[in-house]
Amino acid sequence: MSSAHRRGTLVGSQQRAMAGVGSCIAAIEVEISDRQTIMRIGGAGLVRFVRKALRAEEIGQATVGILLVDDRRMAALHSKWLGLQGPTDVITFDLSDGIKGGPLHGDIAVSTETARRMSRDYGWTPRQELAYYVIHGLLHLTGYDDTSPVLRRAMRARERTLMQTLGMPCPRRNTCRKTKS
Repeated sequence: MSSAHRRGTLVGSQQRAMAGVGSCIAAIEVEISDRQTIMRIGGAGLVRFVRKALRAEEIGQATVGILLVDDRRMAALHSKWLGLQGPTDVITFDLSDGIKGGPLHGDIAVSTETARRMSRDYGWTPRQELAYYVIHGLLHLTGYDDTSPVLRRAMRARERTLMQTLGMPCPRRNTCRKTKS
């Protein structure tokens, strides 16, 4: 991920799925909007993955949109919201109201084309790379930041731990360290 932050405002019409958490009134809503033809992505599987990740982060209330795009669309978002040219891997749009402990609300735009291309460099599948981008975006929504070396190390450590918790391979960016149970 580049160190430039990827936050702004993004809205769109997406399919909405809702699930209760335990017996609580709290819910995790996940909206998937697939605007690309690079990878076939099962929306229901991605919704389950996002919900599991948020629950692992102890988030009980959330509305998260996942926008799957190609590099052309990602470059347009990158330019419009961050003023940067060219595509990037993931852009996170934090739409939360800023109240600490309040419901999580945001959108994550992910380039499947970048995931496919970069997966070759890291020696894993495009779907694993895409899952990594989604985790990265979710962690931004939960408050993690990667704008300095110290913050980046903390975020990378949490990405590795969360990927392992979800039964995914460890991101190939850094050596994977076993976590204590």
